[in-house]
Amino acid sequence: MIPQRLKALRKSKQLTQEQLGQEINVTKVSVSGYENGNRTPDTATLQRIADFFAVSVDYLLGRTDKPTSILTPASSQENLFFLDEENITPEEAEELKKHLEFLRFKAKEVNREETE
Repeated sequence: MIPQRLKALRKSKQLTQEQLGQEINVTKVSVSGYENGNRTPDTATLQRIADFFAVSVDYLLGRTDKPTSILTPASSQENLFFLDEENITPEEAEELKKHLEFLRFKAKEVNREETE
């Protein structure tokens, strides 16, 4: 399932394999291998892919069909689903995005502590 979902996610962001590789710290050859099923990303890389696309690892692995993405693309900026984008400034949207990133970071810390 990783090959199909990874390729679809990459294309949805209009990225080349090389660009995605730079974002997740792997080579273009690795991305190509993941997409054609000749290689499997290690756990850390799988998590970086999930984080980059704001989807769950379970989604990438095909264990669920729900990406569980909190963000949805909206023109040149990401739009939080609960915002009224007509009444928010770009600066406010950026600040909310930073807060969301912080909350994700804290949630990962808590999850890490619970598994130790």
